[in-house]
Amino acid sequence: MSSIKDRQRAAARARLEKEMAERSAAARKRRQRQAIIGSAIAVVLIAGAAVWIVTSIGGDDDKADAPTAAANVPAGQVACTFTPAPAEGGGKVKDVGVPPATAPNTGKDVLTMDTNLGVIKATVDKTKVPCTAASFEFLAGKKFWDNSKCHRLVNEASFKVLQCGDPFATGKGWRETDGQGGPSYTMAEENLPTDTKKPYPAGSLAIANTGQPGSSGSQFFIVSEDTQLPANYTLLGSITEGLNIVKDVVKAGDDGAFAQSAGGGHPKKEVTIKSLAMAAA
Repeated sequence: MSSIKDRQRAAARARLEKEMAERSAAARKRRQRQAIIGSAIAVVLIAGAAVWIVTSIGGDDDKADAPTAAANVPAGQVACTFTPAPAEGGGKVKDVGVPPATAPNTGKDVLTMDTNLGVIKATVDKTKVPCTAASFEFLAGKKFWDNSKCHRLVNEASFKVLQCGDPFATGKGWRETDGQGGPSYTMAEENLPTDTKKPYPAGSLAIANTGQPGSSGSQFFIVSEDTQLPANYTLLGSITEGLNIVKDVVKAGDDGAFAQSAGGGHPKKEVTIKSLAMAAA
């Protein structure tokens, strides 16, 4: 009788251990997905925090220094807040100043990336993302992304993205600092897809951030297949040309450089943005 009870207890314990292991694996996967899309500023703070890419870049003191919205906003425009990046952050900041405090909220832009693998285009609706579109127009005018490499790739079953936007990710080979660069300001998120069960479908072009409100910068990611992520990232637009290029890069895989932190790695098939332009549709 005791041996039967012992076997039953052993079986119950085995089931419990299996269930706990499965829960732990699922939780780890969720954390990876939430951490995978981070902007340069968050990575910069890795020395002072244990969480990769999701660390807040500052507290209420930073918010107090943010520029106030324009008092008089012209018709057909909205006020935008672009917060200067803190100099003490120790990050790789490309100082280009800040965009104008107001931006048009009508019309559409065509974002065009001329890459070493071909042209990638996206449509940007300024009625949904006026400030983010203005930021991209501003940075494109500064040739901010020219000759930079897409530094990060994730190729999982339901999570396939290519991340770009670090102006310092240039040259041959990969450096530890690739993925840590950004502009001299951050901005608030716009057009968060909170009202859908499919927040980031294939072809989405979205803005990376630290996971904290108001931390969007110059880094962005392209979704090659329908991907489940928290609706925390500005949905800038949709790819209209060249998604096949992204799919091929994702299919080629990554080097696993970030496998032990947030998952993924550098693309094995390198993508260099020779130029990025924004023009009225």
